[in-house]
Amino acid sequence: MTPEEVLPEDLLAGIRGRAAGYDRDNAFFHEDLEGLAAAGYLKLFVPRSDGGLGLGLEAAAQCQRRLATAAPATALAVNMHLVWTGVAHVLSARGDDSLDFVLEEAARGEVFAFGNSEAGNDSVLFDSRTVATPLPGGWYSFSGTKIFTSLSPAWTRLGIFGKDPQAREGDGELVHGFITRETPGYTILDDWNALGMRASRSNTTVLDDVRVPADRIFRKLPVGPNADPLVFAIFACFETLLAAVYTGVGERALQLGVDAAKRRTSFKNAGRSYAQDPDIRWKVAEAAMAMDNLYPQLSLVTRDVDALTDHGPQWFPKLVGLKINATETARRVVDLAIRVSGGSSYFQGSELERLYRDVLAGMFHPSDDESAHNTVANAWLGPLEN
Repeated sequence: MTPEEVLPEDLLAGIRGRAAGYDRDNAFFHEDLEGLAAAGYLKLFVPRSDGGLGLGLEAAAQCQRRLATAAPATALAVNMHLVWTGVAHVLSARGDDSLDFVLEEAARGEVFAFGNSEAGNDSVLFDSRTVATPLPGGWYSFSGTKIFTSLSPAWTRLGIFGKDPQAREGDGELVHGFITRETPGYTILDDWNALGMRASRSNTTVLDDVRVPADRIFRKLPVGPNADPLVFAIFACFETLLAAVYTGVGERALQLGVDAAKRRTSFKNAGRSYAQDPDIRWKVAEAAMAMDNLYPQLSLVTRDVDALTDHGPQWFPKLVGLKINATETARRVVDLAIRVSGGSSYFQGSELERLYRDVLAGMFHPSDDESAHNTVANAWLGPLEN
């Protein structure tokens, strides 16, 4: 299925029409989510045999790119559900069925969210400030604070992880599991009042002796970088789907800039269209060329994940490089579109004003600029010497 078939224009128009109101009111995108669920969008990765669309990562990324042209915050939040279902899909394609239950539950309408991010944890997936305490029968108790928990009002399944500091002879072990909406012990704070991406409602989630049964614990990994397929699958889905959202933001900004250049006229040049102004034309061309560099990178990286291409140690540089290129390119294109569009884009309620705020969130998603450059430098130059 094409993105246009998955997200028909009437569905997309409704989503676009609600985006400004959600942003203004700092409200969750309930109507969007209902419409997307009804269209089967939350089942992009679910096999056709189970009632899903059976798409791979390349096709899903193009769908997210299209959704983000209408409502970036909606697309960003839906990403978190798609990351988990995408991880299950990527693992299954590589012969790992440990998260097949995620696809089975998504097929039944469950909504997954990502509860891994922690304030001050720049090790991201390779360490945790949340404490995972082993209990009898293979259960674990989790206590800690998770930030940027998108889909907070709507998730029914939340993926979390924490560290058992006593495991592996005191070296520690990272324990991954899922809780349900009914699991006792967690609190969702009403603290999301951000500059942009407001409809995502990415509230803080506090875990206080949240107990996860053995059958919902799906991975135990050593602290630090490792080659477990789960780590690759999370990075592959998280980075590429993020890149898809910001590619959509840039794509929309470019179109708005083009429309503004054609619409605006110059008083000093006797009403001549700004589309004929050399400086404006240069800015539009600069934005278009930047986007043209990004589209094939997104397609190629996601296609290689689907094709099980073996890039060896270059996989992580490719993934973080795509994310950084997408978020930074989108910021640059939005800025150029605002310069083309003039002072009206500075006012609240302008779509470009909202995109300008939304696109800034890209710098805060992992991998950040510093981490990404370190990853790429290590791949090409080797690690720093002690």
